[in-house]
Amino acid sequence: MVKPLLTLASVYLAAIGLALLVAPAQFGVDAVPEDPSPQLLALLRLLGGPMIGIAVLNWMSRTAAATAVRDTVLLANLVGFGVVAANDVWGVFSGEARDLAKVFLVVHLGFAVAFGIAWARARTTARMDS
Repeated sequence: MVKPLLTLASVYLAAIGLALLVAPAQFGVDAVPEDPSPQLLALLRLLGGPMIGIAVLNWMSRTAAATAVRDTVLLANLVGFGVVAANDVWGVFSGEARDLAKVFLVVHLGFAVAFGIAWARARTTARMDS
């Protein structure tokens, strides 16, 4: 379960990161004004870099043996996707988010749940091995 999950998350985060770098205004449809300031575009592009970095971390970790390092990668993804999913929930149910946030809510919540299960299983396995 871990390898496909890290692979999928890696591809997803790389796509989001590249979209933020290459086409930030188009990626931010319904959230970014029609004539965004260069500063706003620079900020959106700035966010693309860490996304690509996490994508690489996930990609490189996907075939790693079960270790504390890989378990930390799982936990970091759980926290990251969990926070983003919570933000999506808030935005969707408060009406403050764009319509597309409903799709992202499902995706981010799915990743958060999957990483939660993977991390919990890794912790259980680590306890049984010691």
